[in-house]
Formats: sequence, structure tokens, C-alpha cells
Amino acid sequence: MSHQQQLTAYLDALISELVKNGVEHAVISPGSRSTPISLLLAEEEDIKLHVHIDERSAAFFALGIAKASKKPTVLVCTSGTAAANYFPAIVEAKISRIPLIVLTADRPHELRDVGAPQAIDQLDLYGKHVKWFMEMSTPDNSPGMIRYAKTVGARAVAMAKQHPSGPVHVNIPLREPLIPDLNNLERYRSEDQETRTIQIKTGEFTIHDSYFHDLAASLEAEEERKGIIICGEIDKEDFSLKILQLAEKTGFPIIADPLSQLRSKSADKDVVIDTYDTFLRNERIKSLLKPDIVIRFGSMPISKPLTIFLRENEKAKQIVIDGGSGYRDPNQLTTEMVYCEEGYFCEQLSSFVSPCSINHYLNKWIEINEKTKKELTKIAEIKEMSEAKLFHCLGEMIPNKAVLFVGNSMPIRDLDTFFHKQKKQVTIIANRGANGIDGTISTALGVGVIKQPLFLIVGDLTFFHDLNGLILSELYQLPITVILINNNGGGIFSFLPQVELPRHFELLFGTPLNIDFKHAVEMYKGQYQLVNSWNHLEILFQDSDFAEGLRVWEIRTNRENNLLEHRQMTNRILKMLDQLD
Repeated sequence: MSHQQQLTAYLDALISELVKNGVEHAVISPGSRSTPISLLLAEEEDIKLHVHIDERSAAFFALGIAKASKKPTVLVCTSGTAAANYFPAIVEAKISRIPLIVLTADRPHELRDVGAPQAIDQLDLYGKHVKWFMEMSTPDNSPGMIRYAKTVGARAVAMAKQHPSGPVHVNIPLREPLIPDLNNLERYRSEDQETRTIQIKTGEFTIHDSYFHDLAASLEAEEERKGIIICGEIDKEDFSLKILQLAEKTGFPIIADPLSQLRSKSADKDVVIDTYDTFLRNERIKSLLKPDIVIRFGSMPISKPLTIFLRENEKAKQIVIDGGSGYRDPNQLTTEMVYCEEGYFCEQLSSFVSPCSINHYLNKWIEINEKTKKELTKIAEIKEMSEAKLFHCLGEMIPNKAVLFVGNSMPIRDLDTFFHKQKKQVTIIANRGANGIDGTISTALGVGVIKQPLFLIVGDLTFFHDLNGLILSELYQLPITVILINNNGGGIFSFLPQVELPRHFELLFGTPLNIDFKHAVEMYKGQYQLVNSWNHLEILFQDSDFAEGLRVWEIRTNRENNLLEHRQMTNRILKMLDQLD
């Protein structure tokens, strides 16, 4: 076989195996050394191809596709710094357990460490931030090379999907010439059929019935069941029904992080607690609500007061259920780390434990939650444009079955505090692995490939940080509505101790940019609106066609006013809670 024939057969076998094992999307960052990989992916009918020249943005876009589809997305780049630009998204994917397959083209071994252009050390480039690394051989005539390429493809998919899901890295050294033999692809694929497809099967973790029998017995032995269920970020089919059933049987309230999806279609579910971020700031309330047992699902919750509450109740039995076999417990207080599928745990414990008929402890949680919510809703009386009121009103304005992607820093925290249980179905998504602000627009648009209608709510620094991502809306006709909160800087720092250092605060932490975003939005062919009143925002929601185009609605706020508003409201509610019996 000629070099071109070896190259084509070898790489096409790799790509065919990725497709046969379930890969549906590939995001390509254009480059020369990756030419044969890109061309062969473009020839694959079962792959939806997306091309984006900004590697950092492209990687987050792939992350969003994988996050929404729950299937591995392939990411392809040339050699050199292109691969380094993927790093932030790979870090996020590893911590968030999102399956990515990163294919980096590389110089062959003879061009490494000798001063060749566009050649960096790509071996184990991402270190511990990927689950698996493979340096492939260069294509040649050796027996078994096609079988080897197919094995790498099958293993890459299996490793990316295997619990906990995450990114894998396959480095592919290639010699010139780089143009594959596209005219004879059918012949190569016909010969490839003679080599069997490789399928790697994985299963869910389960626990023996005796564990659930003993746990149920320990709950039933208590004079009063003082337990809580905490649900952080988790997105599994039918899980909401299973955890609600568990709460009903045990008599435990569910502390529902907004990323748990439990605030959707749950307005009538008293057992779902959604104002804890406010009332757990009150020392007296925390004393009243001390649990004897905590059962926690998903990632760590967003709320700092809730995390502190867990830390302060170190004598409580704390059980963490992790279907991904990780160890997510920064408080270091877990008494039982249970590695099994989360829905299975709920079903098993529900089947063993007897129903709880009367529970004064649960009723106390519900009472405090409702009274706190009544006070929080008074934020609606504010006439000025307000960040807190925006999140309160968002639930009323956003359409049913919407997808809401939320930026980090203040937006996700305000969502936790002010976005309460809804009658509507609203899927809430965020990048809460490394909690960074980078790549937010690109990730959201990746989600939009799979799920619509799509809304993104972000601050001005987060928006600025990923402006290049906006081009994806136009390139791939992805509708998105961005609600841009512009307080001209890093609003979250006004809530942190750094604000007590006024001499350097604005320079180092406030970081005002004074950007006119209208021009940036129009550069990417988007529609821009400066929202000047609540009535204006309501009209925009009512009159917009969310099935097409990029639109950005900017809401300008003041950081100092925002801080004062939050503090006054919190202090008023904490005083009210002090009066409760």
C-alpha cells in the first residue's frame, strides 16, 4: 500500500469505529496537520460536523453538545498551541463528568524536539485532566494496524462514557503528504467490514439489598425522623420522580439546588425546599433544623450557607450517593460514600422503608421555606432595574420547556436565591465543574445544538470573555436569547472581603470595561435591545420569536445599589425569622 492508502485506511478505521460506538457530533478547529482527520470526518454521513476557528471557543462548544446530548463529542485540532487552547474546556469536562474525545494531530517522532515549526510536546498534554491518553502509531503496512485503529476508537468512546464520564485524549502523529484518498473511500470501507466492530459494555453500580434493609431499619428506629435530602447538579431521566418518591416515604425535605432540575414543574411540591440559601443564614433557624441524617445526591450545591450548614452538623450521619464513583465532599464529613446509580438508590430505599405518617421536623422546614419565600417575593415591588428582581421575574416570563443556561459568578448565585419552584418545565444548565466564566457563550450554544428554545443569562465580564462564541449562532443557525446583566465590572467582588480595600478595589477586582455591547452584537449579526423597564422586558418576552436568530437584551445595573439591595432584603428576612416560634 502507498502512504496515502495507509493513511486513509488507518484513520478511516478509527473514525468509523467512533461512529459505530455512538459518536454523532464532531467539532473541528481548522489546521494543516489534522487535514486527513478533518476530511474523513467530513465524508462520514453519520457525523454532524461543526467548524470553528477559535480553539478555546470550539472546545467549549463541543462541551455543550456533549453536556446536552450525554454522548461523547469529538474535538479535532492541528498540532501546536491549538491543542493547548482546548485546555480550559477539558478541565471543565473532567470535573463536570462530560464525555469528550479529543483528537490532536501531531508531528511525527522525527520532527519532535528538533526545532520543527508548530511542534510542541503533546504527550500527556492534559495530564490528570483527562481520563485516558493514547499516543497512536503512525500509519504503516504492519499487520493488524486496522484492527489497532478500530480498538483505539472503541476504547476512546468506552472510556469517555464509563462512570464517571469525562474527556479522553488521542494524539495522532502524521507524516506528509496529508491528503487522504477520498476517491476510493468505499473500497476501504468495504474492506473494513471484514474487520469486526468492537463493542465495550459497561453497567451501573448496584448495592446489596441488605444495605437498604439496615438503613431503613435505622431510620425507623428513630423517635422522630430528622433527616434531609440534598440534591445538587444531576440530570438523569426520571430521577426527579424517584427522589420525590423517596422524600415521600422517608418524610425528608429535599433541599433542591437549581441544577437538580427539581425546581421545574414542582410548584405544588411542598417537600421541595428552595429558599434555604436565605434562611440558613439565620443562626436560630439553623439550630431548629439540625438533622440527624443527611442523604446527598449530585455535585456539591451552589449555596455557601448550605455548605456551612452541613459543615456545622458534623455529628449527623452524612451519606453521599455517587453513581460515578468519585469523591465529592469538600467538607470531609461523609460517613458513608455509596457508589451506586442514584435512581436505583432511591427506588431501593423507598421499597424498604416504611412511610412516615407524622413529621414535625419536615413541617418546620416547609413552614420556614414558605415564610421566607413570601418575604423574598417582595422584591417584585422594586421599580428600578434590579438583578435580584430579574431572577424572581424570570420564572414568570420565560416560556415553558425553555433551556436556561446560567453564567457563573453572581448570576448562578442570584438564581439559587430568587428563582423558585415553577409550574413550568425549565431546564437549568451551568458550567459548575471548575466554576469559571470562560467559554460560557460557546457552551450554551453547544447545548442549543441539542435543546431549544435556548436562553443565556450572564454578566458583562462573562459575556466579554467569550464574545467570539457568538459567531456560532450565525454559522449554524442556532437561536439564542442572551440576557446580559451589565453592572460594569465584577459584581460578585462587592460581596467579598476585597471590597474593604477601596484603594485598589476598582483596578484589581471591580475591573470596569465601559463597553458598548451594541456594536459587538451587531458585528455578529445579532439583534440588540437595551431594556429600560420591566414592562419593556415583558413585551420582549411576549413578542419575540425564539426559534430564530441571536438576540441580546442588555440590563444595566449598579454594583453598589445591588449590594445594598441584597443586604437590606436579607437583613429584613433574618429579623422576621427571629420572630418565628
